[in-house]
Amino acid sequence: MRLSAMPSDAGYGEQEQDANTALLELDKGLRSLKVGEQCEAIVRFPRLFEKYPFPILINSAFLKLADVFRDGSNFLRLCVVKVAQQSRLHLDKILNVDEFVRRIFFVIHSNDPVARAITLRVLGSIAGIIAEKKNVHHSIHNGLDSHDRVELESAIYAASCFSAESRTFASGICHKLAELIQGLSIPAEIKLKLIPIFKHMHHDTPSAAFARQLCLDLLPSYPAKSFLTITLRTLSQLAAASLVHIPDQVGLLLGYLCHDPRIAVQMTCVQDLCLLARKAPHMWTGDNLSTLTQQCQGRESTTLLANRLRILAILFATPALLLQEQVEAIATLCSTLSHHWDVSVAATAIQIRTLLAKWGNAGPGFHDNRESLVLSYMAIASAAQNVVIQCLAEETRTSVQALKVVLGCVRDLSERCPEALPALINTLTTALTSTSGESSLALCQCLVSLGESRPEDLFTHHLPILQQLYADALHQEQAQGDGRNNSVKHDMLVGLAMLLLLADRKGRSCQSISQNIQRLVDHYPWPAYRIAHQATRLNCHETAAEIFVKLATQVASEHYYYWLCGLEQFCLGETCLADITEKPDNLMPCLAKALQHYEKGLSNLKAASTPSHPLLFHCDYMRLRADMLHSCLLLLSCLATIRTCPPPAIAPAVALTMGQELLRCGHMATEMQQCATQVQQLSVRYARLYQTSFDADPDSLSKIKLIQQQCLLLGHAIDCLILNNPAYSGSKQWNLLGSCNAVEGSTGTNKQQAKKQLQLTDAILKDLQNVLAQTDGQSISHQHVNCLIEACAGMMRLPFGFPRYFFQALQSTSIKLALSPTARNPNEPVSLATDTHLAMKVEGVIQHGSKPGLFRKVSKVKLVVTSSCATAKTTAVGKSSESDGGTSEGTWSVEPHHDYFSIQILLSLPVVGTHTINVEASVVDSDGSCWQTGPKLSLLVKTYEEFSLQQRQQQQQQQQATGTR
Repeated sequence: MRLSAMPSDAGYGEQEQDANTALLELDKGLRSLKVGEQCEAIVRFPRLFEKYPFPILINSAFLKLADVFRDGSNFLRLCVVKVAQQSRLHLDKILNVDEFVRRIFFVIHSNDPVARAITLRVLGSIAGIIAEKKNVHHSIHNGLDSHDRVELESAIYAASCFSAESRTFASGICHKLAELIQGLSIPAEIKLKLIPIFKHMHHDTPSAAFARQLCLDLLPSYPAKSFLTITLRTLSQLAAASLVHIPDQVGLLLGYLCHDPRIAVQMTCVQDLCLLARKAPHMWTGDNLSTLTQQCQGRESTTLLANRLRILAILFATPALLLQEQVEAIATLCSTLSHHWDVSVAATAIQIRTLLAKWGNAGPGFHDNRESLVLSYMAIASAAQNVVIQCLAEETRTSVQALKVVLGCVRDLSERCPEALPALINTLTTALTSTSGESSLALCQCLVSLGESRPEDLFTHHLPILQQLYADALHQEQAQGDGRNNSVKHDMLVGLAMLLLLADRKGRSCQSISQNIQRLVDHYPWPAYRIAHQATRLNCHETAAEIFVKLATQVASEHYYYWLCGLEQFCLGETCLADITEKPDNLMPCLAKALQHYEKGLSNLKAASTPSHPLLFHCDYMRLRADMLHSCLLLLSCLATIRTCPPPAIAPAVALTMGQELLRCGHMATEMQQCATQVQQLSVRYARLYQTSFDADPDSLSKIKLIQQQCLLLGHAIDCLILNNPAYSGSKQWNLLGSCNAVEGSTGTNKQQAKKQLQLTDAILKDLQNVLAQTDGQSISHQHVNCLIEACAGMMRLPFGFPRYFFQALQSTSIKLALSPTARNPNEPVSLATDTHLAMKVEGVIQHGSKPGLFRKVSKVKLVVTSSCATAKTTAVGKSSESDGGTSEGTWSVEPHHDYFSIQILLSLPVVGTHTINVEASVVDSDGSCWQTGPKLSLLVKTYEEFSLQQRQQQQQQQQATGTR
């Protein structure tokens, strides 16, 4: 079987023998007589496993590594240990586990304690596949009794690994570990390494109880700082894994947090309490919460008070622990601490008050804070403004972190209390003039977040301040060699430009930015591109086009040049659509001009494509936009023809006589039907684009939904007014778009666009109903035509921002498939007899980018297999085999394991001829949604009949002919 039917990342269309060749090269290095070459070959195996994670290759590679481990030096054995530790995800693909372990285990009987220690470490590294090997368990027990320090530490490492995997080993090693820890001859350093093993004793209740009791007994016996911190951490991890002793562990940690003055112990308690608060906040009792609240009222150090408040903030991040009798006391405490002199304490108190107010208005079942003054949004907003000013007065790392916490609360308050927004905006904008560095960047980002989700006139009164800040940032010189400082300056420049785009936007341009574009492009080309990107998202396409056209002359790559030219044309096309007036007299000229720019932009976009960056989403997205403009232009042309040559007056009578409603349109029935079909096909293509965008962010998907909703609305209007389909008449039209509402889940500018489109949809549907009511039973008139023109003009006037996925893919997911069997020559088909089944094996690897599963994760891989006979031959019976076979299709689902999946499929091909088998992969996410991600592979199979079968068929034919005579 060939292992590498998939191309690698380095090349385009590599040979199929790449995996075998790479394995042979590494094997050649392993057999070298030079230790350096052997070591280099060993350390290259993890990369080979990541590139070709096929079980056969991994099994062969690990068997070769086992031979090196058995026969090599201790240095090479250490290299093999590192490979095993780095390749834990691929260990379960080893097919010959027993043989692999046998070769490794051979070294455990060596007289060299270092060799035995290395063997124990490699056995611990592969514990996931040999968790129940009794001989390995026995070797670890013997290693714990060793007098050699290196071997003993390796046995402790192996015991920790096996305790995490094997319930049998964990329950059997408990008493052994207890004897070692309680023994007087064991050094303290070894005991410190033995105690953390107990965190894995969570497989059954008796083992967990025994381990917890032993650790509790160690606390008074070993009160040293190192013993105490390790024992408390082990108890917390054990409680978090077993979920049995969480309330008791919380009480224990709170006791040490209150009474032990050592900073290391207190920080350990704080970290463990945060762990338990994140793991199981619902397991905390009212007594735990009351104790923690009482401790916050003491006069201890501000650092400890801030940490305790941070625990409360983690607890209240979810409504799992909201007790009516505790909420008021905590709210009063946080109201007092909101005015604390330490910014960390005050910021965390504001955060807790915001969370309590949030859950107080969540609905029935939560505490009601409508009459609580300390939890009113206006009081919290006022306290947040004071804390912001307090943070800006201090220029420390702690104050910056506290400022970010408060600004996060400001964002939440702006969504729930719009009345407090003007005062917050005024405070943040004024503070922006007197700060610099990361604090000013945090303020700017918060203002941008507030401006994207609010009306456009939010920053109108602060426009002069923003213009002055942008001009100062633009004329600021860059520091040589200070990369971090320059990065903050660039981010600040982009943030201020976004504020100007929100405040000084007139139509599709921003005059404050357009005045200084040349300096911006000359001194800050990359921030200029980012500003243009944000301008396209915020519908300032004219400003973006000005930046793109100047940037196009400063790039060195031809593909970048065409990319920027294409973006310029798209922005010019949207600028043309902004010229559509309220009375759509110039609608058709604007559409025609915009369509010309889009066609030019698509040509540039195709020229910018490369094999490594094919720009599939970009081309499809803009092609759909151009097709939508073309459909609207065609619709307007047909409507103009209706005005100049309307249907005859006898058309309704003819339609009634013939029983065909389309005849009401007269000679325009066919043209309008084509327009409606094109619009419906556009909505289907947008839905297909949505299904292929697995890696897109939610806002980009929401934009696609919004445009699909426009297509559905326009098609619905054509059906109602022109085609007069009875299925959409009356009140049924109001529920047509209910399944395509994209307002939910939208954020920022997308939410504002969704609201505008929802208002337009309501206006169009109301106008539609009025026209239908006024022209009931009448033929097509100017009222129908005007209604459609107004609907089309309203849709074209809607803002069309480019989605984030058009510029940036935050998540990257791709699937590579391999099919077997394969022919020796890629151009030849696989031979198969018609009386046998094709055993086809489909293997695949899911490859991720730097942020796997950021928006959605792969739960299953769906394989659609279709087979069709391309060149059918005539069988011995004398009939054509093509009519017997036809096309067959099947669907299989497989769950990937560590991004690898494999499935075997049996296909019946009884037809003689050349069959084309297509295998197309799609992805099912954790919500059950199917995404058409591809890829699609093909396999040619040539079927033939056995000679003996042909003889039997001829004999049967002769017997049938003799019987008829």
